[in-house]
Amino acid sequence: MSTWKVAVIIGLGVGAMLIMQSGDLLDSVGNGYPIWRETGLLARAVVCIIAVFSLLAIGWLHGLLFSPLELLRGPDDVGYIAEDGRSRAQAANEVRRRRKTGELPPVYPNGWYRVLDSHMLKRAEVKSASVLGEQVAVFRDQDGKAYVVDAYCPHLGANLAVGGRVVGSCIECPFHGWQFRGNDGKCVRIPYADKVPEFAKVRCWPSCEVNRQILVWFHCDKEDPQWSVPEQQEITKGEWVYRGRTEHFINAHIEEIPENAADIAHLAHLHTPGILSGVDLRYTYSKTWEFVRHDWKVQWEPEPEPNKHCSQMLVKHALTVFGCHWSLLDICVVARQVGPGVVFLQFEHSFLGRGVILHCVTPVEPLLQCVSHTIYYQSNIPPLVPKFILKAECIQFERDVMIWNNKKYISKPLLVKEDSAIQKHRRWYSQFYSENSPRLQYQRDTLDF
Repeated sequence: MSTWKVAVIIGLGVGAMLIMQSGDLLDSVGNGYPIWRETGLLARAVVCIIAVFSLLAIGWLHGLLFSPLELLRGPDDVGYIAEDGRSRAQAANEVRRRRKTGELPPVYPNGWYRVLDSHMLKRAEVKSASVLGEQVAVFRDQDGKAYVVDAYCPHLGANLAVGGRVVGSCIECPFHGWQFRGNDGKCVRIPYADKVPEFAKVRCWPSCEVNRQILVWFHCDKEDPQWSVPEQQEITKGEWVYRGRTEHFINAHIEEIPENAADIAHLAHLHTPGILSGVDLRYTYSKTWEFVRHDWKVQWEPEPEPNKHCSQMLVKHALTVFGCHWSLLDICVVARQVGPGVVFLQFEHSFLGRGVILHCVTPVEPLLQCVSHTIYYQSNIPPLVPKFILKAECIQFERDVMIWNNKKYISKPLLVKEDSAIQKHRRWYSQFYSENSPRLQYQRDTLDF
């Protein structure tokens, strides 16, 4: 429980005690509070209410100025229009049922994917996660090293992440106590058996912990990692500190999301209206907020060997208010994508400082992506600055979510010459698919892959 909540609870308790105590009991502590003793019950209640609201205001202000910003959206929270008395969940389900998916590329590209942020997993703790259509158990051993294994015990199928516990560098099954080593998945102990079969093991996912995130490597042919996720030295050294995170679930193919980097034309239309106009695309061009506009200059290019798995988007942002250019808020962003699921959005500003947003896309299911944005910023810059940047980025991103959640993937789009970067991006992204990469198939109106 947060400190300010504890303070409010204590304040409420003390206030109730002061209101309800009789004069005799107050007299017993001396004559130090004659004004309070002579005050009526109603006046006491008003004073206590004012005190509680003051505590709430202080707590809110403390959170605004110093606490990290965390906005975690559910799968139905963003991107759907609920009309005719329907809930957002009903609207989302209807869109999912009726939407045409198109001719999709393989659903799980080969690469590194975020599973958890490091601070979410303590020593000797086990967490459950859903990645790439699989359930996995993520645990941290007594020495602090994190491992990722298949969630289901090969013995009788118990979920290791539900009731399992960490024993040394192993995870113990909650059903029969079998223990599996984190580094290779091998079973090292069966409490009631004289011998452990050599073939007794659980799948161990190649994983790494970098930039305070735990990531897993996926390859459809079980090949070893072909590149590493670069380390952001400022995060490792503590020069840039955690200032917040957003999380969204996108009902679309994974390739739709990074393709936005090469879709330069959409920035001028979708993201020009000011962030004050919100995320509902029916109202973003409202005349109420048209005095604020964002201007963008963007260039996307793939990187050459040996970093062909990387690409860069250079973004120059300018803000115009009532036709006047506010140069103080001009920001240059270098968005470097590493593989299909990790992007480094690096900010550098002479006044606002430096930092990075780690943009991670992880497939949960074939057409459900978990997208997180985690911001680290200079420790000597007031937290309000990176929190505002993250909130502004969140608003712009949720406009894209409304598009992605309702669109159809078109494998052979109708493009003009100004859209050439889109085809270039698709050719670059195709390197993450292999011949055996899983595809989405329709069988009797159900989705199997």
